[in-house]
Amino acid sequence: MVIIMLEIQDLSKEYDTHMVLDSMKLHIQKGELFGLVGPNGAGKTTMIKIIAGLLEPDAGLVMIDGKRTTTKERRTHAKIGYMPDYSGTYPNLTVYEYMDFYTQMNGYKGKDAKKKIEENLELVNLYSKKEEYVDVLSRGIKQRLCLARCLISEPELLLLDEPTSGLDPRARNDIRMILNTLREKGKTIIISSHLLHDLSKMCSHIGILDKGKMITQGPVEDILQMEEQAKPLRIRFTEVNASLLKFLDSHALINNLTIDGAQATMHFQGDSMEEAKLLTALIRNGAGICYFAREEGSLERLFLQITKGE
Repeated sequence: MVIIMLEIQDLSKEYDTHMVLDSMKLHIQKGELFGLVGPNGAGKTTMIKIIAGLLEPDAGLVMIDGKRTTTKERRTHAKIGYMPDYSGTYPNLTVYEYMDFYTQMNGYKGKDAKKKIEENLELVNLYSKKEEYVDVLSRGIKQRLCLARCLISEPELLLLDEPTSGLDPRARNDIRMILNTLREKGKTIIISSHLLHDLSKMCSHIGILDKGKMITQGPVEDILQMEEQAKPLRIRFTEVNASLLKFLDSHALINNLTIDGAQATMHFQGDSMEEAKLLTALIRNGAGICYFAREEGSLERLFLQITKGE
């Protein structure tokens, strides 16, 4: 049975005369690890704050586990764990004292508090650092500590705003492993980032947000397939004649064709099977081919193309 954990309908938010979110729609199923991608100013942080109940939209609604959430609706807030792009910490506390402070704020006392602290520190691999002062921790370790804090209330939905920003590769990998563990435990996670390569490794679904609208969204495999098709196809011929040019120009799956001497570069809107058909057709038409391959691409290239940045 499919359970919709988050449903957003026609969400809009305007600052002065700038439309930050424009009738945005989104559905996220329970257990998804959803990557939200967008340039600066796309509306990612505004959207996350509205979901978290920290900001009121101008129009539209947000439903969490079937219940509407607003800035005043406390029942749905209990289902949410929110980690902003940079979470403040108390530098004069040890890791254990920091967790103890927030654990008690969430109503845990005595043995229950101790158990909760130890469980969460173990989950983010920080139990061995429980006596260290927060002030001396690296940014990556502070991010893991803030994530442990978000988990104290046992939220069903985690909202993480740029959690891997500014982290080195090892620290980013640590965060990825923790998020995968949380997903295996049934958590639904929304993570915003501009590090598209990271999202492709950890997310089950990805959405691309631009100018307040969700441009595209879907399973990460579908987004990666779009990325594969966004890679330019390069063909080097022994020669390019009028007949060959006519064939390439008229092909339904070829656009943005450029010719440089005996080399053709194009956007080919087909999968590997269609590529094989194209290669076969070229050979049957007498084309001499020295090279036939896709250029290296990336999710960044796809992002730029979708958001009209290229």
